[in-house]
Amino acid sequence: MTRAATAKLGAYTALAGLGLLGALVAGRPELVALAAPFAAVLVAGLSLAEKPDLKALFDLDQERQVQGETVAAELELWSRRGHSHLELLLDLPDGLVAETPNPQLISLAGDERRPIDHTIRCERWGAYLVGDLVLRSQDPFGLLVHEWTIERKRPLKIYPHGETLRRLLRPLDTQAFAGNQVPRARGEGIEFADLRPFEPGDRVRRINWRATARRGEPWVTETHPERNSDVVIFLDTFLEARLADESTLDQAVGAAGALARHYLAEKDRVGLVAFGGVLNWLTVSSGLVQLYRVLDSLLDAEIFLSYAWKDIDLLPVRTLPPKALVLAISPLLDERAVRALLDLRARGFDLAVIEISPVPYAAAREGRLDELAWRLWLLRREALRSRYLRLGVPIVEWRAGTPLQAALEEVRRFRRHARTLRV
Repeated sequence: MTRAATAKLGAYTALAGLGLLGALVAGRPELVALAAPFAAVLVAGLSLAEKPDLKALFDLDQERQVQGETVAAELELWSRRGHSHLELLLDLPDGLVAETPNPQLISLAGDERRPIDHTIRCERWGAYLVGDLVLRSQDPFGLLVHEWTIERKRPLKIYPHGETLRRLLRPLDTQAFAGNQVPRARGEGIEFADLRPFEPGDRVRRINWRATARRGEPWVTETHPERNSDVVIFLDTFLEARLADESTLDQAVGAAGALARHYLAEKDRVGLVAFGGVLNWLTVSSGLVQLYRVLDSLLDAEIFLSYAWKDIDLLPVRTLPPKALVLAISPLLDERAVRALLDLRARGFDLAVIEISPVPYAAAREGRLDELAWRLWLLRREALRSRYLRLGVPIVEWRAGTPLQAALEEVRRFRRHARTLRV
């Protein structure tokens, strides 16, 4: 019962009681006639009061959607008796916003089925349960207000909206499985490599007839095989820098989703390691099923406060296969993540670090001491990057608003230059 209904019921009760009490005290029976209408309304309202018998069906047109898009919700109400004043609220969790009017005031006739459509905008990635209905109705006299909740929860997964990448970062070595990558080695394939004279054991179908006719002796075509590569996305979930509704974790999850989607589209095998307070991993695999596994795991990525020391030895051996490219996405705020990445490099893994800069989320304060602390913090981060570069690990600072493609291109330039120096 709401406050307004309680006040109205109390007023009717008080007026009826005062009329009867005044008639008894003053001996004036006409006062009873004045109180009679209020008493009649109370008796009629309370005797005719009935608990609402209302049922609801709720469903979503899809269970998966991308951040920034909309989802259509279908709601149907019906009741044995009518409701002339029914308030309906679809209680949505944080991260979802109703684009249609919410709450709504509707009238429902007896045995009427009323369909109500809602449009929900997906503001933030995550896994949600949608379908909490809050209803409120008044009795015909307006004395009683019933408020109750109907739960018709449906799962809804909102995936991060990653940007489109034109070119990906390639591992130094490929694997033995078929894919879209062209290795330096030569073998059976369709990518042209070179021409050489015919040797005993060469297949006839590999003879290049144009070169043979031009040189007067058999020549064959050498090709590059098509191979795939293994990519492990290393997501640091120890700490985050947050400002309002944006954080380094949101930026990291979006980047990880975009990288996984594009690598899997190239027939590569992708794995995921969420290294933080709670350790989570997926072994490398390929295909559409693996894409949904990675995206669903990213939805569970949260910051869990933990003081326990963790290193890379906690991961199973199969999580980091040999010759795999380890793409680390980290704000580099926790020493445990920094040490784990240095350990991976010491073990010989092909490592690249995309540092999600926490600088835009931590503005400097006024004052000489605060400004000095700010400059020392920036210098410390610069020294950390230099430490990775000295070990041959490409590291790039990626800030919000900058395309992820630009960060990948900077890593590619570093790797190309480092490869030239090794030669």
